Amino acid sequence: MKLQKNTLFALCSVLEAASRPDEALSTAEIARRYGISPHHLAKVLRALARARIVESARGVGGGYRFAGNARRLTLMDVVQLFEHIGARERPRGGRRRGGAAAVERALATVLSEIDEIAKATLQSITIATLLKLVARQTGGEAARTRPG
Repeated sequence: MKLQKNTLFALCSVLEAASRPDEALSTAEIARRYGISPHHLAKVLRALARARIVESARGVGGGYRFAGNARRLTLMDVVQLFEHIGARERPRGGRRRGGAAAVERALATVLSEIDEIAKATLQSITIATLLKLVARQTGGEAARTRPG
């Protein structure tokens, strides 16, 4: 599954904020850390704030702070803000007949099952779980890599 850049930026931002819940992180700080455009990231952070995943504070010492519950917030909660993940429409056969229509229907069934598995997986992984995975893979440090 390939995610849009907005989705990757959102996941990086949520993980960064959740790993430092007592700090307000600026857009510029997050953008610099992940090598992304602050202007583009600001749009993503506003969407996360509207969804109440992060909260924003203006002024000196302001920025974005994690507002969710890392043990309950799932990857799907973040991903669905930027992606449409759901069952695909099944082809109705259209102009194709016989074998071609049957192949299209069979492929649509398989692709729909893959979408459902991906959706279930994203719903089962919490931000807390992903933070633990990041910590294991980086030897305890927060991830400091550039997304996709």
